This record gives sequence, structure tokens and C-alpha cells, in this order.
Amino acid sequence: MADETPENEAARAAAADAEQALEAIEAEAAAELPTSAEAGAEAPPTQAAVTVEEPADDGTRVNRRKVREGIVVSDAMQSTVVVAVVERVRHPRYGKTVQRTKKLYVHDADDSAKVGDRVRVQETRPYSKLKRWRLTEVVERAR
Repeated sequence: MADETPENEAARAAAADAEQALEAIEAEAAAELPTSAEAGAEAPPTQAAVTVEEPADDGTRVNRRKVREGIVVSDAMQSTVVVAVVERVRHPRYGKTVQRTKKLYVHDADDSAKVGDRVRVQETRPYSKLKRWRLTEVVERAR
């Protein structure tokens, strides 16, 4: 037959080796899975696994809220300051580093921040139409 060329034989041997490797991997995976008696009330592995981080032992939660640092540019409103946050980003086409400034409306309950202060802000629930950040600390006072 024409199928008995050395190239075809090498391809068949490679396919057989790949099948054996796949069977070995499946056997290892089956050995690691618990049997139905060991699993007890656990969910079957076919369900989508949702990873939820458990609270730490001391009862605190993992905080995933964004934290930014910026300069206060306005404190004219009551309980609100405007903070300019500078972000350095590489330009997608040209690769040059460019600075992007974003103004954040920040809730400052004590009216402690003044213009020129360097502050740290944290993402929070919406306080108003534009306010989605709260003041966590004044890092450095203006001179």
C-alpha cells in the first residue's frame, strides 16, 4: 500500500505516543479526584467554580477598592474636594509615556483637606451624582 511510507509510519507513531500521554494524564487526574463517597456534600466538578475569597481569620474582609493619590485643586464646596490624579500611561501606538490627569470629586466630611495638599483617596459608594471617592488621609500638607 501507499500508506506504508516512512513519513506515515512516523506520523502514526507520534499519534500513538500522544494518545498514551493523554491517557496517562487522564489517569493522574482521575486519581486526584475524590471518589463519590469521599466527596460527600461537595458540588460536582462539572459545575462552574466561583472563587470567593473567604474572610481572614481575624474577621476582616479583603478590600478590593481602588486607592489613588493626588493633589487637591479645589476645596470651595462643602464636604467635597476636587483632587487631580496624574496617571502615567504608555501611548498605544508610539510608546511614549504620557501623563493623563483625572479630576475626582472626593467626599471630605471634616473639610480637613486644603488646596495643594497631597491626599490619598479610596473608591466608595456614590455620595452624589459625581462623588464616588472618599478621603482616607492627608499624606502631605501644602506649604
